[in-house]
Amino acid sequence: MTTSQSSKRNIITALMVATFLTAIDTTVVSTAMPAIAGDLGQSELISWVFSIYLLTTGITTPIYGKLADLFGRKKIFLFGTATFLIGSGLCGMSTSMTQLMIFRALQGIGAGAVQPMTMTIIGDVFSQEERAKLMGLFSSMWGVAGIVGPLVGGFFVDYISWEWIFYINLPVGLVAIFLIWKNFHENVVVKKVHIDYYGALFFSLSLGLFLYSLLSGGEGSALNLTAATWMYFIVSAVLFGIFLMIERRVPEPLVPLRLYKMRLMSVSQAVSFVQGGILMGINAYLPMWIISVMGHSATYAGLSLLPMSIGWPIAASLGGRMLVRSGYKRATMIGLLLLILGYSLLSLVNQQSPVWMIPLVMFIIGAGFGYSMTAITISVQSSVGWQQRGVATGTLQFTRIVGQTVGVAVLGAVFNTYSGAGVQMAVGLETVFQWMVVMSIIAALIALLLPAKAEQAEPDAQPHSS
Repeated sequence: MTTSQSSKRNIITALMVATFLTAIDTTVVSTAMPAIAGDLGQSELISWVFSIYLLTTGITTPIYGKLADLFGRKKIFLFGTATFLIGSGLCGMSTSMTQLMIFRALQGIGAGAVQPMTMTIIGDVFSQEERAKLMGLFSSMWGVAGIVGPLVGGFFVDYISWEWIFYINLPVGLVAIFLIWKNFHENVVVKKVHIDYYGALFFSLSLGLFLYSLLSGGEGSALNLTAATWMYFIVSAVLFGIFLMIERRVPEPLVPLRLYKMRLMSVSQAVSFVQGGILMGINAYLPMWIISVMGHSATYAGLSLLPMSIGWPIAASLGGRMLVRSGYKRATMIGLLLLILGYSLLSLVNQQSPVWMIPLVMFIIGAGFGYSMTAITISVQSSVGWQQRGVATGTLQFTRIVGQTVGVAVLGAVFNTYSGAGVQMAVGLETVFQWMVVMSIIAALIALLLPAKAEQAEPDAQPHSS
């Protein structure tokens, strides 16, 4: 049974709402933290209010992708969104920073389902050309959330109270749950499944310890390689090795390793990892440059980032047409070349640069992400059947999250090396921008290894969605 146009519109609305809520929660607390710390105390835990959300989101994303292939997308989306809303309500009711940290972790557990389920549902319901347009739109919402989040947080703190940065999620999220429950239907074949509990356990322990090491070193802003940090990395590697052994033996592995025998999958993951780092880097360090070095206001800094969210969906739409005519690799390479151009121009920005230069650069960078990320996501989804599309999409999203975490740690270490040595902040930020040029070049070189055409792992035996 096909999906009606009205149902498709409602599904898109629900997915956009859920994506925006989970995306904005990574940044909305930034301007509210002084007020929150003033009320709750324990200011030494401030960094973990940010970090724990990213940590639990990163760990659960690929797990949800696998569960969606076993039990269907709808159940996992509804469960994840409901968990996120429960966590939001509890965050608003927190009476200590420790409670807030725990409930932010619960929010992240729910948010881990939303991003992969959004992309997977789009892959199930819409055609390839429609997917290109929609994925560009949804991906650009993360950029919009990065800009809007601090403004929303500041508004609630100034005019209402900080608790409402969490409470506002409840009515909006319930609308998303209702629209998906009413409009998205799938006929999942009921079968006896084997849940990879041990795989999930060792995967979570390994990745949790790995991300903890990165986030705790320098409180998430720099990579502090102490003896304890090295020990965490070694234990994480051992646990991951055990996870890989488990995955080779279970009938329903959490992450089917045979997927990585496909060059498309392994190379796409590597490119996405690097892209995650340079995407997070631009959101973290460009506002600092605009405010602290160029002397502009926080509002101007936010507006300067906005063109990235305009160039992204435009390029994704154009890339969708290119995918049909010329294949995904050309669209990916065009996007990565635009990223190299954009970051190269950014590295040349100085205090005498005209006011229009940064918005232009951000438009180019947004177009680069629009072309490349959309093409990679669609090609990965097209190369697997329905029963593996969730885990393929989930692991791709997870790789980007880990890339963001590693990128912030590495670029933070670069910045702190210069600022810690007494060099002016401008020099440290310029060096960070130069590193992002190098990272974008590395992503392009890796992408050259992509196959000319998307491999097809198996026929797309998809249950009907309506």
